[in-house]
Amino acid sequence: MKNVFMTAMLLSLTIISCSDKKDTDPVPVAESNTMLEEPKPVDSAAVAAKAAPASPEAEGKVLVEGADCLSCHKVDSKLVGPAYQDVAAKYTDADIDHLAQKVIDGGKGVWGEIPMTPHAGLSKENAKKMVKYILSMKK
Repeated sequence: MKNVFMTAMLLSLTIISCSDKKDTDPVPVAESNTMLEEPKPVDSAAVAAKAAPASPEAEGKVLVEGADCLSCHKVDSKLVGPAYQDVAAKYTDADIDHLAQKVIDGGKGVWGEIPMTPHAGLSKENAKKMVKYILSMKK
């Protein structure tokens, strides 16, 4: 008798656990008289104006901070490469194109034998903004 009872219990548990369960939690339903608000359109020009830095130098700063530049350069002291203030003291705005190309191509010899790695994926326009930022640090 004990075996029959245990078998019946196991069979019942098996049937219950293998049966198709329906979600018993009620799904909240919005009231019929409630209107949902439609999402407001985003003014992308306003967002861009708030997010975009005001000047090429400010954009250049953002680009420099987002790149690998700060692993070799500091603003006011030599690290691996020259300090930005030293670069700014040596060059003028007339050198922006030349320096932007140096950032893209890399190079060595001007500031020592340790080469600057090339940044081939950087656009000329962004490289110019970065150089303008660096040149803005004249003492």
